[in-house]
Amino acid sequence: MYTVHGKKDQKDEMLNQHAILVKRLAYQLKAKLPPSVELDDLVQAGMMGLLDAINRFEDTHGAQFETYAAQRIRGSMLDELRNTDWLPRSMRKTMRDLETAISQLEQELGRPPIEKEVANKLNLSIDDYYEMLGDCSGHQLVYYEDFHESDGGGEHFLDRFKGDDSNDPLKGLLAGDFRDALIEAIDSLPEREKILMGLYYEQELNLKEIGVVMNVSESRVSQLHSQAVARLRANLKEKAWTGAV
Repeated sequence: MYTVHGKKDQKDEMLNQHAILVKRLAYQLKAKLPPSVELDDLVQAGMMGLLDAINRFEDTHGAQFETYAAQRIRGSMLDELRNTDWLPRSMRKTMRDLETAISQLEQELGRPPIEKEVANKLNLSIDDYYEMLGDCSGHQLVYYEDFHESDGGGEHFLDRFKGDDSNDPLKGLLAGDFRDALIEAIDSLPEREKILMGLYYEQELNLKEIGVVMNVSESRVSQLHSQAVARLRANLKEKAWTGAV
């Protein structure tokens, strides 16, 4: 049985021992976010998650501490991102406009539109279109805000995919038809973007590493990623509202 000082010493030891885990998770998350997100902010939030994990963890959880701690650390980092509203509303609107343009073109053409076609639809030069994609670096496939916002003030398209787990909307998505719909949507991407998404999400390479593999610049990888995410969200919206899920 530990004394008060013994418990404190044990907590300090566990904090020091697992600080490297916090940094590793912070670097992984930072690689997928815009430059405006500070690594130190993620690390600080992650350390709070680690401390929370140490205080809450019990052997009866039936899980290794590092597995449990990683979940708490990631959760704290995501909470920090949501609280600081790291994705500006103007960027969200830009990406919604992009998703709409891609969706309309796919319906008109019967195939994924090429970049020049999307740029024309948005009344942009190809250079301005590339700049817009670069500015939207860090755009994600799913946001917690997606479950609380909709164009008409009612049900959001993601609600069509969600299972019954109301306490964890992302878990609810994976328990429903979202996973199968996402796999199908990724398979419909242009080949280059399909390869990129596999390297990014399955192999967990960062943008620089993907650039080396694909023989393009890091900024070009960022542009292609933003475009691929917009295509996937447009595809998933179409499936949800047409009932093809």
